[in-house]
Amino acid sequence: MAELWQSVGNYFRDVFILQLDWWVALGFLAQALFSARFLMQWIASERAGRSVIPLSFWLFSVGGGTLLLVYALYRRDPVISFTASAAGPPSRRSEAQSIVARSPDRAAPSAAA
Repeated sequence: MAELWQSVGNYFRDVFILQLDWWVALGFLAQALFSARFLMQWIASERAGRSVIPLSFWLFSVGGGTLLLVYALYRRDPVISFTASAAGPPSRRSEAQSIVARSPDRAAPSAAA
């Protein structure tokens, strides 16, 4: 059992200390931003008293996803690269729709037709 704990300790030391560089820090930041979108949604939904998806959700999604893609391409990780690039276009489209829907100069549909 002691050997198992030693091996686990060595693994974490290798991964989180010896391999730590600016790219790993960027990867952690990107993941934190991407994950924070759910915190933004939770806070906005609590304030509204109903489930809402605020603009900040999409901004964190696109920003974190883009940084994750940069990180994955640098690391040459095909799994993260595919996931980050596949999620990008739908998030950007949803963000654009959210911005347009909030636009004050957007014409309201006329009731008299």
